[in-house]
Amino acid sequence: MRYEGIVYRPPSEARSLIIQLTIGCARNTCTFCTMYKEKNFRIRKLEDVVRDLKESRNTYSYVRRIFLADGDALIVKTPDLLYILSEIRRLFPECERVTSYGAPADVLLKTPEELLQLRKAGLEMVYIGAESGDNEVLKNIRKGVTAEETVEACLKLKKAGIKVSMMLISGMGSRVRSKEHALASAKITSLIKPEYVSFLTLRVYPGTPLYDQVKNGEFQRMSPMELLDELKLFLKNVDSEGSVFRSNHASNYVDLGGDLNRDIPRMLAQIEEAQSDHDFKPDFMRGL
Repeated sequence: MRYEGIVYRPPSEARSLIIQLTIGCARNTCTFCTMYKEKNFRIRKLEDVVRDLKESRNTYSYVRRIFLADGDALIVKTPDLLYILSEIRRLFPECERVTSYGAPADVLLKTPEELLQLRKAGLEMVYIGAESGDNEVLKNIRKGVTAEETVEACLKLKKAGIKVSMMLISGMGSRVRSKEHALASAKITSLIKPEYVSFLTLRVYPGTPLYDQVKNGEFQRMSPMELLDELKLFLKNVDSEGSVFRSNHASNYVDLGGDLNRDIPRMLAQIEEAQSDHDFKPDFMRGL
């Protein structure tokens, strides 16, 4: 395999075969993100991707899942995506699931027919980094997309039969817009009803615009107690029956997991207990 640079994947793809269809991220403007900064975005030549698939087939006797990296697999033209999916199906008949990251803008450029074709060819799920449902927050972090566009893209995927795994970030609104961030994130989750929804906790990395904003006081980071209050507000206002909810990333202060809406009371009680006992995981952001 000829991986280029650091390769990122969702936590649930830890055991998946990772194939780079693109290199880097086509937008790469988010103020908090350090991913793909060392890469110049490009779409790989199809023959190189197929070569990696064939090499992997010769290496692994059984491949259950495949994740198409890097950050913008859906920016690839649909005929080319269909060709790669057909090669995956030919080379890995045992493969149960193919997934990728997807930017809302790339999803919206696909026609409903194209998305249906991709689903039939084997694309089962797309990971959407929504980050927040609050347009002011999205503007501040230079996400380049509105909450309404995220909702439209996710519903478009679901209508085509492609599952949605949506990621949100606790603390993304800072102290200033924590309430708005929580309520708006609950709203878009309720509208989309993604198959999976997860909350990570904001981490501030040196070298990012957000790091400078924290240092000069423009952005106010939140304490573990405040972050859990924000998460409680989300859970009390979300209505997304059947969505699998996770907040158990290494960045989270309390590990939560359950099904919405059934397990909301249990998760709220778990947060309350952690707050009462000050029982938090280590602070991965100390040192700023």
